[in-house]
Amino acid sequence: MTTPQEIALLDVRKCINFCRKLKLPVAGIIENMSGFVCPHCGKTTDIFKRGGGEKLAQEMGVAFLGRIPIEPDLVLAGDAGEPFPQKYAGTETAWAFERVVQQIVDQEKP
Repeated sequence: MTTPQEIALLDVRKCINFCRKLKLPVAGIIENMSGFVCPHCGKTTDIFKRGGGEKLAQEMGVAFLGRIPIEPDLVLAGDAGEPFPQKYAGTETAWAFERVVQQIVDQEKP
């Protein structure tokens, strides 16, 4: 999990190298805070730069699992202890979570 900013990407690069030294599997990279979902119109706007997680995944030879946008309702669901993809099914952010999960599940298939 990373944010698109370069400083976060540096940390993730170190973590991947650490995992490799210990022979721990790395499922892939998820870019968090990738765009902001407007609570009024639902449009996603890139506040931070975009694509850093995907570029790092390519550089490190790991899967890019997807982007999760900044979503105000995600905080509300988490604080209430409710699974976001269930409570807000059909939203772009819920779909983003579903795509990430599906990629991880697909990695586990023989």
